[in-house]
Amino acid sequence: MSQPTVLVTIPPSLYQQLFSPAAQARLQEVARVSFNQGERNWTSEELAQRIGGFDAVITGWGTPTFTAQVLAAAQELRLIAHSAGSIKKMLPPAVFDSELHVTHAAAAIAPAVAEMTVLLILLSLRQVHQLDRRLKAGVPWNETRFMGQELAGQRVGVVGAGHTGRCVIRLLRAWDAEVWVADPYLDAERATQLGVTRVSLDELFANCAIVTMQAPPTDETYRMVKARHLASLPDGAIFVNTARSHAVDNDALLAELQSGRIQAALDVFDQEPLPADSPFLQLENVIVTPHVAGASRQARLRQGSVIVEEVIRFFSGEPLRYAVTGEMLATMA
Repeated sequence: MSQPTVLVTIPPSLYQQLFSPAAQARLQEVARVSFNQGERNWTSEELAQRIGGFDAVITGWGTPTFTAQVLAAAQELRLIAHSAGSIKKMLPPAVFDSELHVTHAAAAIAPAVAEMTVLLILLSLRQVHQLDRRLKAGVPWNETRFMGQELAGQRVGVVGAGHTGRCVIRLLRAWDAEVWVADPYLDAERATQLGVTRVSLDELFANCAIVTMQAPPTDETYRMVKARHLASLPDGAIFVNTARSHAVDNDALLAELQSGRIQAALDVFDQEPLPADSPFLQLENVIVTPHVAGASRQARLRQGSVIVEEVIRFFSGEPLRYAVTGEMLATMA
């Protein structure tokens, strides 16, 4: 049997960032690989011109939509392996009505986001950023010192128990935190396995001094965190968002933060890049980062490794570990 053929759509610089030399070698051992040779993403029309005859395609950030024209041209295609997370903008529902198989690398990014989430919680508890600023501004040593808090023993609310939410839960449990979770798709058995308490969104906000958002941006989650949830947070609470701003009423969040009653650590915003005049940048009780929670060297290389392993599994007749089905779309980012 001849080797399967794989088309890599992402530009060379991104391919080198995601796929280690070892991963590249493994891929080329099992398939004949063709590449996007230019440093730009193809349009849908260009993808349609190139995808014919390939058994699998490796996609990534910037890969265009699989239009009807692309799908019509992809007569031999059996596998779409997405080297990033969300596939919703790239793949129309028609893909999932066909015999095409889809996999993605969201699980590879989740540990980096989870680690950043816990880092932001710890920074907020110990006010490291403020101590640094004050010392560098010349504030006397004794006037700079601050009595922080430990994470161990804290009750932390996690909104969303998907790939990233579960990674966050594991880290928090390792710190001996008590973890409450609001996720309508988390059943009792899985909650017990994770060692968490299932609660409603209302209960979580009213009873957790630390809340972290890990919910995906779906129709169901849009602005689900409302002004009343934020108002119910205990005084001095910490609100962290390393997921998407989609799920939060950001006007209400800003108003609550401007009151000074709570603090926050935010990696995601409705408008990105964040405008220079954004009021979020004026608040001392907010840590702001530029949507980098998932950006680590290790995460990038895991993404490539996951995709190569998925391609190998598929062409070896083994089930995909990270298969995406049409039924999953409603609850996915």
